[in-house]
Parts: sequence; structure tokens; C-alpha cells
Amino acid sequence: MIPLLALSEFRPNFYDLALIDIDVPKINGFELSIKLLELDTNINICFMFSGQINPQALRELYPILSIGSFFSKPVSLEHLIKMIKKELK
Repeated sequence: MIPLLALSEFRPNFYDLALIDIDVPKINGFELSIKLLELDTNINICFMFSGQINPQALRELYPILSIGSFFSKPVSLEHLIKMIKKELK
């Protein structure tokens, strides 16, 4: 429900960055990202995840996405700020 709510309330050209969990209900984080990018091609995206992932394999699986940073949960505030600054350069 939350990803669908985020999608319904999304305002193009308003946000600089979206922090999206890969494993969310109804649609996964990548599907949500694709829909957000259809509405706003300028938004930067960082993905959060639990467990282990292979970012390169995900980039190959979702070539339409300009996949930015990945970080695992839990994440320290310091690391989160570093990743956000990196994406917004």
C-alpha cells in the first residue's frame, strides 16, 4: 500500500531524491522507481535493502533504470548523509 500511496502523491519536478526500499508490498522498489522516472526523469534514486544483493546484476536486470546508490539496512545517519550527498552532486 505504501508504494502505491507514494506513487499517487508523487509530484514531478518537486523532489531531488527518492530513497526506496527494494522489498516493499504490492510493487517492488524497482517497479516503483520505473513509475517515478516515467513521471520525472530528473529524480535521483537510492535503494535500501536487507540481506545481500548484487548491484551489478540488478543494473543488468533493470537496464531502464539509472540505478544510483545501494545501501543495506540498518544504516547509520553518517553513511546515509554521505550517500545522499553523493547522489545529489
